[in-house]
Amino acid sequence: MKSMLVIMAAAGMLAAGAAQAQSGADVMKAKGCLNCHDTEKKKVGPPYKDVAAKYKGNKGAEGDLVAKLKQGKGHMKIQASDAELQAAVRHVLATQ
Repeated sequence: MKSMLVIMAAAGMLAAGAAQAQSGADVMKAKGCLNCHDTEKKKVGPPYKDVAAKYKGNKGAEGDLVAKLKQGKGHMKIQASDAELQAAVRHVLATQ
């Protein structure tokens, strides 16, 4: 029984590590973000460069944007793990 718990815990850690290892660009592609957003030009939603400019210098921006995506406030609700959302938001905020 103990060995089964150890195996299950190890599998859980591997799965969590895989989600964290996924790049923000990969998450955005997988979750369909590119259907409505582009880096440079407006589609349905604002371009990533405009989002990055809006939140530049805002230390709480990452947390605020992750919360908006999780809760569906001002944006459609995104079904993703916190690690995936953080990776995607960091990627967007790093856009120049």
